[in-house]
Amino acid sequence: MTVPRILGSPVDDQTRCVHYRTELDVIAIRFWCCGEYYPCHLCHAEGAGHAARPWPLAEQGTEAILCGVCRRELPISTYRTVDACPHCAAPFNPGCTLHAGLYFEG
Repeated sequence: MTVPRILGSPVDDQTRCVHYRTELDVIAIRFWCCGEYYPCHLCHAEGAGHAARPWPLAEQGTEAILCGVCRRELPISTYRTVDACPHCAAPFNPGCTLHAGLYFEG
């Protein structure tokens, strides 16, 4: 299995970053604007060199979420409806829903 490259400021091998590093912060998001994985919107803002653009509603079936625990990719639509990784059961941070509009339309 090829693991995608994670840009930004990760601090461990489970995709936690300098901005979000609780036990539950274990996902990276592939940004629609550049196709690159970053741990969070702040890492993207610091390193991408362009403004982030959210994933369009029509493309939310795209695999663009990386579980930092098992390294499997999830479709956006799945990620937005679960509390944990469907592959390894690693719990996700429920607080991430507060930032959903930065990443996804709708």
